[in-house]
Amino acid sequence: MNRVADTLADGMRLKPTDEMRPRMAGEVKLRPVPERIAIVSDAWLPQMNGVVRTLGATCAALREWGHDVTVISPDQFFSLPCPTYPEIRLALCVPGAVGRLLEGVGPDAVHIATEGLLGLAARRYCMANGVPFTTAYHTQFPEYLARRTHLPSGLFWRYIRWFHAPAERIMVATNSIREELRLHGLTKLHHWTRGVDLACFTPDAISPIEYAGLPRPIQLYVGRVAVEKNLEAFLECPYPGSKVVVGDGPARAKLEREFPGAHFIGARSGRDLAGCYAGADVFVFPSRTDTFGLVMIEALACGTPVAAYPVAGPIDIVGERVGALSEDLERAIAAALYSNRADCADFGARFSWDAATRQFAAGLVPLDEDLPPPS
Repeated sequence: MNRVADTLADGMRLKPTDEMRPRMAGEVKLRPVPERIAIVSDAWLPQMNGVVRTLGATCAALREWGHDVTVISPDQFFSLPCPTYPEIRLALCVPGAVGRLLEGVGPDAVHIATEGLLGLAARRYCMANGVPFTTAYHTQFPEYLARRTHLPSGLFWRYIRWFHAPAERIMVATNSIREELRLHGLTKLHHWTRGVDLACFTPDAISPIEYAGLPRPIQLYVGRVAVEKNLEAFLECPYPGSKVVVGDGPARAKLEREFPGAHFIGARSGRDLAGCYAGADVFVFPSRTDTFGLVMIEALACGTPVAAYPVAGPIDIVGERVGALSEDLERAIAAALYSNRADCADFGARFSWDAATRQFAAGLVPLDEDLPPPS
């Protein structure tokens, strides 16, 4: 592939000359993909959440395939802790700073991953300079903010519609979220699923020492410990056995006080996290506001069935052979325990980061591309 020689400031528009690689047998042939990609995200390391892990895995795959990927993220700016959620940093940048970084990168394609301050600055730059861009709907911010502020979610949907409407494509992970965005008037949608590190998340991962002696069944939650994750529904569930929470967040201290019988063992990663999944009897996903739920497919890849509510995310992933969905979480847990763990592992192994990254790359918009009709 040809290197990019000019910057956005020079007004150049590079047409890529090589096809993305590799491609799985049976997949639709992909059009050429930009060589130099700029991703702007308000969520990045040291944060640990589904958005950060998705972007990290996607960037790693693209770079392995020879693409030049630059991430513009909060660690490049002065930042302040987010009120009520100090683990999230809010980047404060002077006007034009993000635009100057984009000009310096000279990307073939711009992807704005989040709707925060950096995403807003990138959107402003692209709109002012006629630069096409893509976005992604990773997080149900209207519902999250409604829970935190006690205001109607419709107030926040106005911002979501305004933010994403100019994007050439909006990347979404599931069919249910696709339909929700369509109902809110956003139609230029592109499917971008998620993946699992299948070398890490396997059924033979070793259980953590904290599981020793715990009454079975071990019911596991993994993720942020925050109000929007609806953890109380899990911790209040009367199903017998042991409840284990892996992760940290602003609600952890409060929940530990309120539910002394639960086991909060902190954040884990890599094979340690895989062992938490593999050693559990059921993975419980109580959130009603996720767009996908990356932790569910990690649990399945480790052979652990999923119990969840029948809402966006779980309804797109969890079938009757690999878990159970019910408005009564206790019934979902009881039913999921009958799932065959080999079936769960086989299903989880269908999700690879290579396949997910091909979808992401196919959705990017080179700066000079004539767009097909929205899907």
